Amino acid sequence: MTAARPLLFLDVDGPLIPFGGGPGRSRELPDASGNPLLARLDPEHGRRLLALPCDLVWATTWMEDANTEVAPRIGLPELPVLDWPESAEDDGRLHWKTRALVERAAGRSFVWVDDEIGAMDRAWVAAHHRAPALLHRVDHRLGLTGEDFDAIARWLTLEGEGACPDWRS
Repeated sequence: MTAARPLLFLDVDGPLIPFGGGPGRSRELPDASGNPLLARLDPEHGRRLLALPCDLVWATTWMEDANTEVAPRIGLPELPVLDWPESAEDDGRLHWKTRALVERAAGRSFVWVDDEIGAMDRAWVAAHHRAPALLHRVDHRLGLTGEDFDAIARWLTLEGEGACPDWRS
C-alpha cells in the first residue's frame, strides 16, 4: 500500500499576500474585486505550489474565498479548505490553528506555511503528532520567496525518500 502524500496547509495573508513594500509589491490599486490586497498576489506562486509533491489545503481565515478570490489569480484549482473550530483554545502562545491542523492531518506528514508560527506551536506539534511535520514560517513582509519554496521542496523530497528531517524549520 502506498503512503498518502504529505499535506501542505497554506495560509494566505503573509505567505501569499505579503505586507511589506518589496519590489513590485507597493501597488495598492484594487483589482476587479475591489480588494487592493489581491494586487499583491504573485501569479507564479500557483505553478510553484502545484509542482510540490504534496496535497494542498487552504489553512486561512479566507475560508472558501481563497478558492474564489485567490486561487484563480495564481493558477490554482479549487482546494480543500480547513474548517476552523467555533472557538479555539488560546493560551496566548499556541497559535489557534495548531490543534486543528494536527487533527486534520490525522497522522499524515504535513507542511504548515504561515507567518505566525512560533516555538510553542513547534513543541506542541512535536508532542502531539507522530508523523514528520515541517512548520515553515514565512516573513510576512516578503511573502513566499524562492528560498521558501526551495526549503519546502527539499523537505518534501526527503520525506518522500523516507529520510525526512524533524519538524524544525
